Amino acid sequence: MTPLRFLSRREATLRIDGVGVYLRFPSRRDYEKWSQIRSSSRRFLEPWEPIWSRDDLTKRSFMRRIDRYERDYREGRAVPLFLFLSGCDQLVGGLNIGNIRRAAAQSCMIGYWMSEESAGKGIMLTGLNAAIPFIFETLRLHRIEAACIPDNNRSVRLLEKANFQREGYLRGYLKINGEWRDHHLYALLASDWTEAGRQQKISEQNTGS
Repeated sequence: MTPLRFLSRREATLRIDGVGVYLRFPSRRDYEKWSQIRSSSRRFLEPWEPIWSRDDLTKRSFMRRIDRYERDYREGRAVPLFLFLSGCDQLVGGLNIGNIRRAAAQSCMIGYWMSEESAGKGIMLTGLNAAIPFIFETLRLHRIEAACIPDNNRSVRLLEKANFQREGYLRGYLKINGEWRDHHLYALLASDWTEAGRQQKISEQNTGS
């Protein structure tokens, strides 16, 4: 039995709150916001993503995407999330908890994207820090993995600030923007996260004393 009861989309009310941001399951009503920021950020995003299909930004394509999200979520393979600013409900990016593996692995792979306008402001780090407790405490996974192109400096800094450790080098790992690209493999264990939190509390106590 999986620790989280994966629901159908009609039943799901998944929302994860962070400091000034929240993550929630994508909705068909998000199409206009999603297409607008993906379109305006296209040149910014394309170097780090697989080649976009010709109809990628169409409503029909988005609905197929939501169908896939619902199926993957219902079957326990992934938890797709959109990232919003609290208060104004502005969509700024997405974070996918994918490739969820149970049995002996108890792990997942995360991926994320951010609008050009909102990048470099620490928003994705805040969103990731909100998602990590959900992954370890609600999904009860042991390990979070992330693959990062070596020259994607923003992504490298994000993972390192979130206490991920670089573990390996993956040759020709993913076909990004039409080319097979090498990636660094980063990982965060539940024990790393617990220890990081303990050290943070100690640091705060010492600062306040």
